[in-house]
Amino acid sequence: MKDSFLHDLEHHDIKPTATRLLILEQLHRGDEMLSLPRLEQLLPTVDKSTISRTLTLFLLHGLIHAVDDGSGALKYNVSHHDCEDDHDDEEEHTHFYCTRCHRTFCLKQIQVPAVQLPDGFRLESVNYVLKGLCPECSL
Repeated sequence: MKDSFLHDLEHHDIKPTATRLLILEQLHRGDEMLSLPRLEQLLPTVDKSTISRTLTLFLLHGLIHAVDDGSGALKYNVSHHDCEDDHDDEEEHTHFYCTRCHRTFCLKQIQVPAVQLPDGFRLESVNYVLKGLCPECSL
């Protein structure tokens, strides 16, 4: 798995370091998005500023994406690109925020619905978040 993380970093022109690999490993935990405070909890030996700088670097290079789910903290997850040409289409997926446990999930299988904007409006980004109870909390 570490080889896969090294490949991800190198593919996005990011110099691999032990700390970057640790952070990327946490972000690969699944469809759950992680906030900076949650990453701090998961990586107690890495200081907050290092995690923050690494997230910024990963965002700039398109390795991860972020969403504002309304909780007050950006949440991050790894971007998965099937083609190397246009990465914007992959990012237009739905996110789900659980109102009970406050976790946010990528629902990559659900695309953001197309919206017809009035004349004169130009779309620059989409933040499509559904809110409710996740499978664990709805039991």
